[in-house]
Amino acid sequence: MDRWRDGAAALAARAVAAGRGGARLARRVPAPWPYVIGLFLGAKLLLTVLGLLVLHAWDGVPGAPPPDEALMWAQQREISGHRWISFWFAWDSLLYLRLSELPLSGPWRDFGFPLLYPFVARPVGVLLGGDTALALLLISNVAFLLAIWYGYRLAELLLGDAHAARRFTRYLVLLPTAFLFQAALTESLFVCLALAAFYYAERRRWLLVGVVGYFLAMSRSVGLLVVLPLALVLLRQHDWRLGPRALLGYLRIGWPLLLLPAGWFTFMAYCRWRGGDWFAYQHAQQTGWGIEVQNPLPVLLNGLAGEPRDAARVWFAVAVLAVLVAGFRRRELAYLVYGVLMVLVPLSMGPPVYKSLLRYLLAAFPVALVLARWARHASADVWLTATLALVQGVLFVLWLSYWTHTII
Repeated sequence: MDRWRDGAAALAARAVAAGRGGARLARRVPAPWPYVIGLFLGAKLLLTVLGLLVLHAWDGVPGAPPPDEALMWAQQREISGHRWISFWFAWDSLLYLRLSELPLSGPWRDFGFPLLYPFVARPVGVLLGGDTALALLLISNVAFLLAIWYGYRLAELLLGDAHAARRFTRYLVLLPTAFLFQAALTESLFVCLALAAFYYAERRRWLLVGVVGYFLAMSRSVGLLVVLPLALVLLRQHDWRLGPRALLGYLRIGWPLLLLPAGWFTFMAYCRWRGGDWFAYQHAQQTGWGIEVQNPLPVLLNGLAGEPRDAARVWFAVAVLAVLVAGFRRRELAYLVYGVLMVLVPLSMGPPVYKSLLRYLLAAFPVALVLARWARHASADVWLTATLALVQGVLFVLWLSYWTHTII
């Protein structure tokens, strides 16, 4: 009995020592990394467990998957036998995987997507023993983690304190389709680069803005237009002064913003080099998905009057615009412009965008900034957090229940 007590006491002492050691290690990790990592891991764990439970519930259900989803389901099984990995690959993920594996020496006909994401996966895949699917997933999740960090730092600058920054990052992770940050898609990479660009702009580190912006423009076509709100940050920092001398000063300080159009021009040059057509990406989208650039407002109005599923998606876009306009502050004009661009530019692609509109709206991170300012009171924060979590949970179940065309 005494030996048992001695052993238990020794085990308890080791546990206490380990706890103290862990606490000391956590204190050594600079803020806000403990919070950022905790939020990232919490979202990862909750969605993984929910995903596996939902898929298990759907096993054996008659009619699942629907016939038009059966091929994708088979392709997921080919990617990995682990469902907690494979369910993060759907539709465009499979196209990114193909782009990451196409030989660079042969003919190239796939110009419908900017190539930053799949091309970064190539060297990462080599480091992972040739597993480019895992490389795509790793890039997305690392970018998601960094997006939380940059979001926290940016919110500190804009909202003024750590509590508001925590609310912002929590709402960012709880936006309706934010589970896509963990999928093999470009959402986390694009938002991470956008947040980083604005963070460095607010810190007046314009060379870093240009470098980050170059890759931002290569990650998605709308990234090129982020040069406009970033230029507004520069103008605001110099009290909106105009005139020849002021313009020369803007050029001297903000010339790295030219790297954003240079990033998209790099992709166009690749299209010309490998396809003989500067606008091969545009022609590929027209042929493959029927995308035609047009006025986004009629597309929005027609969507509201269309079939119920399209109308529901477009109402989400209206809600995003309403929050952005209602929360507008003059100091944050750049973020209003950015958010409006993230809504209207996808709509300018025409009715084919309805299927993916909920996904594209995820790039409008200033919505979370407005919500973080509105939810200063604890009760409002609790209700808003619960509402966002519920909406995201419903959409995540749709994603897993073979209704991915509602979202992507």
